Amino acid sequence: MKLKMKHLILGIVFASFASIIYGFVLKKTNEVNANKFIGFGTIGLFLVAMPLFLIKESKGKKMKDYMLTKENIKKMQDNEAEKEQKS
Repeated sequence: MKLKMKHLILGIVFASFASIIYGFVLKKTNEVNANKFIGFGTIGLFLVAMPLFLIKESKGKKMKDYMLTKENIKKMQDNEAEKEQKS
């Protein structure tokens, strides 16, 4: 069985949320360990799951298309001019 990147990311997200929720439940009895669970869940979400998701979604896309260059600014201005002429 081949594990897809989508499933790995979902697993990390669910584990992170579970860790955060468990940390808040545990906070009533053991605050030191509770803060560790909350912290590890947060790290899992923002330092592991989010970069993996961004890498997965940006595969095959040109970064130049999303940068604000003179060429892209000109394209946006031309598109605005066309929209104004149509309306």
